[in-house]
Amino acid sequence: MRKVLRDNGLTIVMFGLFAVFWGGQSVTGWLQHNQERAEHDQAPVSWSEYIRSGEFLEATGENWESEFFQMGAFVVLSAFLFQRGSAESKDPDKREEQDADPRSKATPKSPAPVHRGGLVLTFYSHSLSITLFGLFLFSFALHAVGGHLAHNDRAAAHHRPPLSVWQFVASSTFWFQSLQNWQSEFLSVAALIVLSIFLRARGSAQSKPVHASHAETGP
Repeated sequence: MRKVLRDNGLTIVMFGLFAVFWGGQSVTGWLQHNQERAEHDQAPVSWSEYIRSGEFLEATGENWESEFFQMGAFVVLSAFLFQRGSAESKDPDKREEQDADPRSKATPKSPAPVHRGGLVLTFYSHSLSITLFGLFLFSFALHAVGGHLAHNDRAAAHHRPPLSVWQFVASSTFWFQSLQNWQSEFLSVAALIVLSIFLRARGSAQSKPVHASHAETGP
């Protein structure tokens, strides 16, 4: 068990923090939702009803979509774009291990797709970005469906006509929610790329060694 925790500690802690914060979001969102309902003389809803509501699905989807979008974009763009001196970039002056033909580097312990080759290897070679963009599309759809339900609930409370999913996706509300999250995600990644040139975090895989020069690309 100690070895499992040591070898997988980063993943366990990250998913643990995700569960804590997502649970906190659901409880605080539920309390806020019932407060708003009370202000409109509406009966409160249970927590289980709230987490199935469009409002909760909308809030979750719009945050997830921005995360997976920026991660997928960064994985793709960092394959052929560079930032000299950044720990988040490949070295522009040399060919990195990630660029090597996987078949020429195959060992008995290499993943099965490397040995199979063909379309299986082609898909596996891009599986990280494909999966991240797949998660982005799932989150985008969750945002759209949840936002549509939440919008129509609010519209019904104010005696306004409902919108279809496609009408909601075409609305300024949907794109305002998406773009305000996308811009912050790309700002944070850009800041990390630039700051990792000059600043250090000893022991972190996201940092260059403390003794490394500013011009040296990270580990």
